[in-house]
Amino acid sequence: MKISERVQMMQASPIRKLMPYANAAKEKGHHVYHLNIGQPDIETPKAMMDVYHNFDAKVLAYGPSQGLEPYRKNLVRYYAKHDIALDTNDIIVTTAGSEAIVFALTAVCNVGEEILIPEPFYTNYNGFAGMAGVKIRPITTKVEDGFALPKKKKSLLLLLKKHVQS
Repeated sequence: MKISERVQMMQASPIRKLMPYANAAKEKGHHVYHLNIGQPDIETPKAMMDVYHNFDAKVLAYGPSQGLEPYRKNLVRYYAKHDIALDTNDIIVTTAGSEAIVFALTAVCNVGEEILIPEPFYTNYNGFAGMAGVKIRPITTKVEDGFALPKKKKSLLLLLKKHVQS
């Protein structure tokens, strides 16, 4: 069996490369702060934990692929409070941000297109772009500038022009 060229070109996840080091440090008794994954740092609400503990069905089935209707309705109400008009059909619930990013890239980009991303950026964007067949063009930002994009439109336009020409 042959692995596709697209997969061969994908960058391996740096997070996965770091895990053996983190596990080795833990085995030696060191405390490891995982700043690499989106683990919650707040307690799960008691009401949710109660539902989990009291769930008595034999099968925990998949929910609808677009997300549960009551949740999507609540999202519509939430966004309306922020003057963002949406319909439940405008919302697709994903299991995590990574899935949402891949969906977004494949929905709006064609294979071979380029996207501009302020750098530094989440390193897995490289892999997501590879899945979508999209090339990332980083716009480097600096800590001294608060990681801000160029302030003047002219500077940003010159930067965009440089990327288009290269």
